[in-house]
Amino acid sequence: MPPLPSTPSTPAASSAPSATGAPERRTELVEDLMERFPHIPREAVLKEDLLRGGIAFDDSALSGNEDGDVKPKSYFIFSFDHRTLPELGEAALRRPPEEIVLTGGPYELRRTVVSVRVNPDAPYRVQAGEDGSLGLYLDGRRIADVGLPPMPDYYRHTLANGKSVMEVAPTIQWGYLIYLTVFRVCQYFGAKEECQYCDINHNWRQHKAAGRPYTGVKPVEEVLEALEIISQHDTLGASRAYTLTGGSITSQVQGKDEADFYGQYAKAIEERFPGRWTGKVVAQALPKEDVQRFHDYGIRIYHPNFEVWDKRLFELYCPGKERYVGREEWHRRILDSAEVFGARNVIPNFVAGVEMAEPFGFGTVDEAIASTTEGLDFFMSHGITPRFTTWCPEPTTPLGKSNPLGAPLEYHIRLLDAYRAAMQRHGLSSPPGYGPAGAGRAVFSVSSFMDTLPPEEGSPVS
Repeated sequence: MPPLPSTPSTPAASSAPSATGAPERRTELVEDLMERFPHIPREAVLKEDLLRGGIAFDDSALSGNEDGDVKPKSYFIFSFDHRTLPELGEAALRRPPEEIVLTGGPYELRRTVVSVRVNPDAPYRVQAGEDGSLGLYLDGRRIADVGLPPMPDYYRHTLANGKSVMEVAPTIQWGYLIYLTVFRVCQYFGAKEECQYCDINHNWRQHKAAGRPYTGVKPVEEVLEALEIISQHDTLGASRAYTLTGGSITSQVQGKDEADFYGQYAKAIEERFPGRWTGKVVAQALPKEDVQRFHDYGIRIYHPNFEVWDKRLFELYCPGKERYVGREEWHRRILDSAEVFGARNVIPNFVAGVEMAEPFGFGTVDEAIASTTEGLDFFMSHGITPRFTTWCPEPTTPLGKSNPLGAPLEYHIRLLDAYRAAMQRHGLSSPPGYGPAGAGRAVFSVSSFMDTLPPEEGSPVS
């Protein structure tokens, strides 16, 4: 990697307050962390900053929705935006791209896939240059070329009832993952039960209010029809896995508990398309007998997310999960699930950054990293490999309202360092179902942990 370029003297396009209260160029913060952590890919430093703080889009960089040539941002489960739909302006009408890919620029970036989180006030902006090509700009300087995901052929087809494939079975990670949010609300409801960083229920309400196409519970038959279209038109086989997900079920949906509700989709998919995709499910940490049903239905990777490690923060941030299950029982169930799926195929997620959310979170990066590392060591010592999503402080959530800037970028970079060290300490390799590892290779778009892990031997450079 070449030495860092000198910072230009052009006036900053945007600035943020430093710890001393003086304006601070974001470029200086980013390059300082690149220099302090040279073993963390530069691509990951930029990607984490984009994920935690969002991206502004010039109108010229927006998609043409489903009629254009660019794959537009889909409605999955959370908004993953820093503003509500009414506040996004043109970006709410002509959606931004699902993801962007960064290359080149003064940091000589290798191919880096980044999930789009819209923030009109972000210091990063995607816009066209004088030659018409799109670039990523920071502090008035073009720092990367921007590639957009092409509209896939299967998005141009509709189901028999007129619904779009994008509404029923959207894809992310540059087409690698089919994301099946089959239940778009959560039965942990209200201030005393909802996770304090999660906007699933509000996102449902705002999409309904905006009159967008919406399916609260997706019928199995519609999912199968959408997957048939994907299977026919994904001639290159880019899609390699599907994830079944949605809100937590504390009672029943359509007469089924959580294991049977989500499991029915896996059963139908595996019967219709045996072995075509790797089946994954994001669900609560369920009792072992329920987990066995997931496996029997055809799921091969289980994500019983533990959200945040610290006991006090779990109780504060996840009151519904604490009330219905409890942190210790939740962790015990995660360990038990390894007996069903095998430890390598149990991959609980945590929300990276909420550890430092005011007013309850840790006051220093040192404390937050120490706590999270304790959790990593706990699970990895059992052969279970957690992964994480970079926290997006969505404005309708309690933690998002009180922490609009999210966690410090230094926390995220040090977490990448701690995560890779923990993997090495416990002799673990990158988890399955996330595509290739390594800078320039990774397609996982909502965190940089796959960009930071060493590539597996023989994996191609993207």
